[in-house]
Amino acid sequence: MSQTHKRTQVAIIGGGPSGLLLSQLLNLAGIDTVILERTSRARVLARIRAGVLESGTVDMLRAAGVADRLVAEGHTHSGCVFTDDDLMVRIDFTGLTGKAVMVYGQTEVTHDLYAAQDELGTPILHEVSDLVIHEATSSAPYLTYTHEGRAVRLDCDYVAGCDGFHGVSRQTIPAERRSEFERVYPFGWLGILSRTRPAHDELIYANSGSGFALASMRNANLSRYYVQVPLTDRVEDWSDEAFWDRLRACLPQDIRATLQTGPAIEKSIAPLRSFVCEPMRWGRLFLVGDAAHIVPPTGAKGLNLAVSDVFYLHQALISALRSGDTTGIDRYSDRALARIWQAMRFSWQLTNMLHRFDGEDSFAAQMRKASLMHLSQSETARRELAENYVGLPF
Repeated sequence: MSQTHKRTQVAIIGGGPSGLLLSQLLNLAGIDTVILERTSRARVLARIRAGVLESGTVDMLRAAGVADRLVAEGHTHSGCVFTDDDLMVRIDFTGLTGKAVMVYGQTEVTHDLYAAQDELGTPILHEVSDLVIHEATSSAPYLTYTHEGRAVRLDCDYVAGCDGFHGVSRQTIPAERRSEFERVYPFGWLGILSRTRPAHDELIYANSGSGFALASMRNANLSRYYVQVPLTDRVEDWSDEAFWDRLRACLPQDIRATLQTGPAIEKSIAPLRSFVCEPMRWGRLFLVGDAAHIVPPTGAKGLNLAVSDVFYLHQALISALRSGDTTGIDRYSDRALARIWQAMRFSWQLTNMLHRFDGEDSFAAQMRKASLMHLSQSETARRELAENYVGLPF
């Protein structure tokens, strides 16, 4: 098979939101990119993910010129609620930090980014296979892959690995040159999407004798709910009725009394894991988002951490390609990891505070209650939680 040769300045592996956002920002700065995605666009857009955006993430989307629909359709949340049985504690984000979060689905962010990239004419290749990264530590890296039955070589100046936990980018870094840190939690979140009125006007993180639950939403008539389940459970094990029964048992009486239920239009189980790979740079290859780190969804940090990676990397690449200044590139991994580990700590803390663990003793349950009581009594504790939830500075 003959090989087609192409060239770009930055090759981006992965057509999810982090790869699209990085490309959008680089394109606006006059830098050429090509995006390579192993699945179809329809499959990328079918992924149901979180929808809580930090204030810094919203600012980044504004800077990228893709925030019009977010501003029109997103829901600003100035706080959230933590509960333990019938005790409810509100965390006032705006009052404590002057900031808020935006509820706007990750799928919608991806739609907006695709539309913007299509308008700019960025090459986005889907269903790419056999992708290999070559000479990442040289001054002339390149990729080889197959697309539409043709073998292609893509020469580039830099490679951004935005291809997720199972992608090729992280595996390209030799095993002996990377350190991986992981904690796998012994439970998952069973989530449903339903065309129902949200249980509350703000997110509710519920701890109870029946386990953890999260009451969230996408809009005024579309709700997203989760309950804690063992990793051995399957979606098929849970009827809609069983899910609603469990959710009611986890929520305070005042909330469950007005809970609106309905058929699930999507149902899935997400395992919980904490994972970090160091370093996030190998020569001219950079890891972004889930390629380098995964957080439990408890703290709503997954997409937001990917956006902070993009913040550091797009600045670094612009400086390197415009003026030859590699300071940002040299500092990228350390800068990104400093913020990542803070988000890891926050997500780990919330996960332990809100979930029941198999085999735990009665002391653990009392500590969860004491943690929430501390939040109810200490403005300092509420402020610390709020600062982390709305997002630490980039």
